[in-house]
Amino acid sequence: MGADVRRRRRDLALTQEALAELAGCSSRFVRALETGKGTVRLDKVTAVLDALGLELRLVRRTVP
Repeated sequence: MGADVRRRRRDLALTQEALAELAGCSSRFVRALETGKGTVRLDKVTAVLDALGLELRLVRRTVP
């Protein structure tokens, strides 16, 4: 997800700071999300995705 967020942010010509301001979070959080930090707050993740015009979807997978 981090790579997708970074790619979309760059496609929109946004800095991490600008994205953080749009999403109402810190640039530190955006950096953590983009680098794949294992623990992030879901409400902040969805705010960042919303600011980028992205969404998070849950898809049922087949369980062996």
